[in-house]
Amino acid sequence: MIQVIGHERQRRFLARQPAQSLLFVGPEGVGRRTVAHWFAYGLNCERGFPPCGVCASCRTGHHPDLFEVAPRTLTKTGQTARRPQIHLDQIAPRAGSDEESLLEWLQTAPRYRAKVGVVDSAHLLGEAAGNALLKMLEEPPAHAYLILIAPSREAVLPTLASRSLTVGFGPLPEEELRALTDDEAALRYSEGAVGRLKAALADPAGLAEAASAAEAWIRALAGEPSELLAQTEVLRRLAEGPFDPWVFVARALEPWPPAARRRALEALLEAREALEAYVAADLVYTRLALTLRRLYAELRSGSTVSR
Repeated sequence: MIQVIGHERQRRFLARQPAQSLLFVGPEGVGRRTVAHWFAYGLNCERGFPPCGVCASCRTGHHPDLFEVAPRTLTKTGQTARRPQIHLDQIAPRAGSDEESLLEWLQTAPRYRAKVGVVDSAHLLGEAAGNALLKMLEEPPAHAYLILIAPSREAVLPTLASRSLTVGFGPLPEEELRALTDDEAALRYSEGAVGRLKAALADPAGLAEAASAAEAWIRALAGEPSELLAQTEVLRRLAEGPFDPWVFVARALEPWPPAARRRALEALLEAREALEAYVAADLVYTRLALTLRRLYAELRSGSTVSR
């Protein structure tokens, strides 16, 4: 049985209008994938929406009529991929591939009522994979449903977005997350994302380590460049794990004057965008550290930081 926290409005909408091609957009961790699973179970439930949890379809563990595709993070040689991507052979059949593709799977009859394909991180579809998917969206089998998951509509190939019904998801209110825990540190870190809340509850020591590293990094802005770069490397390594230390960095900037804080947050945003564009992480973090160090020096000297 799929347990969904919040998103009542979206679920009511999906139950009324189960379109064959859907685009779920919103921040990471807020529950888009969970709602996609809920939708698949509802389509196949003997009683319809919401899924009853007791029929044969609802009681299946790994549902046979649900197929998920996600970006590959490893190369063919087992190395970490510099740019995770959803490849053509994951979407459409290719000669020599042992992996069943999404389109092959969607063409076969469902075990219960409907087949649901979920493309997680659809903004990472390669061009060839996206074009192959487009053909299915134009003429989907009657029993086939497709859900694309992405940060925003603009992040997805326009041809795919235009053929999909967009459903937006946002952060959950804190009172809904309190149904899971009253841990204040975890709730504050989550910022409305149930996925982040669960990660924090699973590893409170790791959460505390990320918070401590962010605070040490901010303190290092006042020290020698070598100390700052050493703390920057600690922060970079932590950012590769389950926690986002930038949440704590942004929080540590709250005491700064508004103009300085705005410029610092803009620098953080630029760094995030550079990392998402696969600019070398060492370069991005070093540049960010030196930018914030310069801003901090301006604050200490009393010079203006406004534009």
